[in-house]
Amino acid sequence: MKKILKITLLCLLAFLIVFTFAFLYKKSKPKEVEYEIVKAEIKTIEKKTLATGKIEPRNEVLIKPQISGIITAIYKEAGQKVQAGEVIALVKVIPDISSVNAAESRVNTAKIELEQQKSLFDRNQNLYSQKVISQEEFEQYSANYKRAKEEYQSAIDNLEIVKEGIIKRSGQFGNTQIRSTITGTILDIPVKVGNSVIQSNTFNDGTTIASVANLNDMIFNGKIDETEVGRVKVGMPVMLSIGALQNTAFPADLEYIAPKGVEENSTILFEIRAAAHIPDSVTIRAGYSANADITIESRKNVVAIPENAVLIEKDSIFVFKYVKNEGKKQIFEKSPVKIGLSDGIFTEIIEGVDTAMQIRGIEKIQVKK
Repeated sequence: MKKILKITLLCLLAFLIVFTFAFLYKKSKPKEVEYEIVKAEIKTIEKKTLATGKIEPRNEVLIKPQISGIITAIYKEAGQKVQAGEVIALVKVIPDISSVNAAESRVNTAKIELEQQKSLFDRNQNLYSQKVISQEEFEQYSANYKRAKEEYQSAIDNLEIVKEGIIKRSGQFGNTQIRSTITGTILDIPVKVGNSVIQSNTFNDGTTIASVANLNDMIFNGKIDETEVGRVKVGMPVMLSIGALQNTAFPADLEYIAPKGVEENSTILFEIRAAAHIPDSVTIRAGYSANADITIESRKNVVAIPENAVLIEKDSIFVFKYVKNEGKKQIFEKSPVKIGLSDGIFTEIIEGVDTAMQIRGIEKIQVKK
């Protein structure tokens, strides 16, 4: 019994050894690779570079008050169109005590001067009618009286402006009416009724009441990598793809390339701007993110093949020309070519390939030999 068991184990071990060698031999056998067969096509090859950015109005104007105070009324809202000179908001002046005191003092001084000049004028008018004084002397008193009246009225107007921000005799609200300086669309009104605002002056930018822009004149404002900026030039055609508008592209013209780069995340980027040509039927909102495809170089109606069909070895460039099939095995031969522009998918062929030639493409399937 032990002898039979021993023989059985030896046979099993021999079988395992034979099976292992057979398996390893089968795995080590070379495999035949089947390739796709492609032909050259007549195509337009364009080399492009991509810039990311956003769509913005060419000119965005910030409307600021010319007087400090409190917003008492807002007549417009973001998205509405306004004409130049149209009122957007109303400001109520909060007078400064020292300014009011100075203005009132000026009024009192001007009133005293006016009363004195009026008294002189009346007295000398009688003397002139009696021919006691000359006409020239009388005209001097008359001019002094008129100047005093004008100064008194000016002092009153100044006091009204300091206290109310208006001149009553003009019948208009002066600096208290915040008007749009351009015709366009209101992009934003960052203040609310009751907010305090500061006037724009040489020491302060002032509080922004509204931002207004012409949305019919839009530009692409983006950045391009330093590795690409040397290949782009002002005037190159650009195609804009806006993320919010699917499957839509708009032409643009590159009009500005920054002379100085800015470092962002350890990368030097250069600002670029392109004038967008957007039809009136399309609504574009300021701030849309967009990509700009800049056409660096273009070849029209040239012979082209897939880039993966071109092989480069040292200084040699060639393709594998299909010859025939021997059973399941495909026979190819090397054929030197001269290439031109590539867009990353197709490569221009200057010499060595015509549209009738069959060429080895990418690997298709693997077949065991």
